[in-house]
Amino acid sequence: MDITTILGLLAGFGALVIAFVLEGGTLGALASVSAALIVLGGTFGATVLSFTFEELKKVPVLIRVSFQNQHYDHHGLINEIVRLADQARREGLLSLEQNLDEIEDPFLKLGVQLVIDGIEGSLLQGLLETEIHCMEERHKTNISIFEAAGGYSPTMGIIGTVMGLVNVLGHMDEPSRLGPAIAMAFIATLYGISFANLIWLPFASKLKIKHKKEMFYRELCLEGILSLQAGENPAFIREKLLVFLDKKQRNIQPGGSEE
Repeated sequence: MDITTILGLLAGFGALVIAFVLEGGTLGALASVSAALIVLGGTFGATVLSFTFEELKKVPVLIRVSFQNQHYDHHGLINEIVRLADQARREGLLSLEQNLDEIEDPFLKLGVQLVIDGIEGSLLQGLLETEIHCMEERHKTNISIFEAAGGYSPTMGIIGTVMGLVNVLGHMDEPSRLGPAIAMAFIATLYGISFANLIWLPFASKLKIKHKKEMFYRELCLEGILSLQAGENPAFIREKLLVFLDKKQRNIQPGGSEE
């Protein structure tokens, strides 16, 4: 569980509610079914119009990912690649086939299989880079769903406020109702801005960070696979891959994991 996601949501909405109450407001004044319907329903509708069903059906999974910690064991990956390189150096590349089932990472497993099959270096690199590129494009689409929702939400809030003010102007002959009605009209804007900046856009940012971490892991893996295919010295491969890590990460004991 990614505790920062939970803390961020609690802190963000908690601060808004507490500040509102301290200013003399009541919790009941923040509740508006019509405002929530306009903002959430409008945002949902606009987002659905912007993407395909195949893209949108991933949203529940993406929300779950935002709440999950993803650990990438960089040293474990380096150790595994070095071990494979050492075995290939001693017994030949074909000997790696017996270890394929022990490789858990699908990308590394694909790369090693291609190396065993004797795919030439430039073709191997091109194929694996295409795999990474396709993953990157999928991630960008996933992130853009939340960015789109974050863009639509404030606009829907303004629409809700305008609708509320239109209703207010229709009752100008009842001055006693104007104040509460105007206040309720602006609740829609509050909802729209709050949902955008405390849910949709932060979720997009969280997914971007997770995307960058996975891209880094894949690039590290790619470099190791290409070194394995080139028959480089295992010790040199280790040093080359360690260059990808910052000094703090390099000092972590083998087998340690970084988030």
